[in-house]
Amino acid sequence: MTEKKLPVYEVSVPVKGAKIIKSGKWAIDPIQGNIKVNGNSVETLIMTRGAHIFSFPKKSYDLLFTKNQPFFGERAIHLNAEYNDPSFMRNKLSFDFFERIGAIAPSSQHVLLYINGFFQGIYLHLDSVDKRFLEKRGLPDGGIFYAVDENANFSLYSPSTKKVKESLLWGYEQKYGTEEDVEALKGLMEMIVNASEEEFPAKVKEWFNVDNYLRWLAGVVCTQNFDGFIHNYALYRNRENGLFHILPWDYDATWGRDVHGDIMEYDYVPIKGYNTMTSRLLYVKEFRKQYQTIMEEVLEEHFTVDAMRPFISELYESLRDHVIKDPFKHRDLDWFDEEPEFIEDFITMRNQYLKDELKELN
Repeated sequence: MTEKKLPVYEVSVPVKGAKIIKSGKWAIDPIQGNIKVNGNSVETLIMTRGAHIFSFPKKSYDLLFTKNQPFFGERAIHLNAEYNDPSFMRNKLSFDFFERIGAIAPSSQHVLLYINGFFQGIYLHLDSVDKRFLEKRGLPDGGIFYAVDENANFSLYSPSTKKVKESLLWGYEQKYGTEEDVEALKGLMEMIVNASEEEFPAKVKEWFNVDNYLRWLAGVVCTQNFDGFIHNYALYRNRENGLFHILPWDYDATWGRDVHGDIMEYDYVPIKGYNTMTSRLLYVKEFRKQYQTIMEEVLEEHFTVDAMRPFISELYESLRDHVIKDPFKHRDLDWFDEEPEFIEDFITMRNQYLKDELKELN
C-alpha cells in the first residue's frame, strides 16, 4: 500500500512555551509561535484545548491568527488529537455525514503535526465556527454561540446543580455576534420553556429553522453522540431572518464508542433524543412526521454500510501508515485495523434498531 500524503503542519514555539505545552498545564495566556505549511509561515498563538482531554499525553490545540496574517484565510483553527478514538476518524466521518444529510457542519482534514521538530502524530484540523465559517458557506452574517457545558440543555433546569437556572443563557459562550444576538438567544430559550402547547408549533417557526434542527437531530441519533443533545453543538442565528440553526461539534465519541473509546451499545441512545427542545418538537404531529420522513431517507440512503463503506475505507487507507508512526497513539495497530469492521457492524445494528424505533414514533 502506497503511503498517502497528509498535509504537514510545523509549529515552532519558544522553549519555555514548549515546556508548558508538554506539561499539560492550562495556559493563562496563549503561547506565541508560528506555523509553517508548504513553506509558508505565519505567526500564531497556540494553547491547549479541551476539558476532560487536557491531561492526555497527546494534547489538542487551538491556534489563533491575526487579521493581517490569517492562516489560509482562517482566523482560528482547532487541532484535535483524537486520542481516545482508536480509528482516528470518527469526528471527520460524523461531520461529513452531517453535511450529506443536509445539516451544517465544520469542515475537517487530517494532518501531521510537528512541534519544534518533534513529530506529534495525526491530528484533525477543524475549522472554527466563526465569521469566516459563515462567509465560506455563503451564509448571512449572524451570531454564533458554543454550547460549552451540559447547562445548554434547552431547559429551565440545570443538570449540574439540579436547580432552576439563574440564567437561561447558562451553558452558552458567545463566539461571534452582537448584543442583539444575545437577546435573541434569551428570547429563544424563553419561548422554549414558556410557550404553551397550542402556541409552540407556530412560535418555534419564528425562532428556529425546524428542518435544520430535525436533520441535526437525525445526525446525532444515527452517530449516537450521547452528549450531543446538551453539549457538543453550536447555535448560529441568521440575522437576515432571525432564525437559529444548530451545528454539531466534537464527535469522536460516536459510531459505537464512548468518550473513553470503550464500546457503547448500538441501542444506547433513543431515537427521540434527550433535550427539552427535541421533546417539544416531537410532541407536535407535524414535526414528528417531518422527522420521520427525514429519518427514513437517512436510514435508506446515507446511514447504511454500502453508503458509508467508501468513506470509511478511504480514511482507513489514508491514515494507516501514519498511525504506525504516531508516537502518542492510545491503542496498538490491531485496534486501528479492526475499527472499519467495528464501525460497519455498529451501522448495521443501529440502522435496524432505528428502523424499529421509527414505527413507535406514530
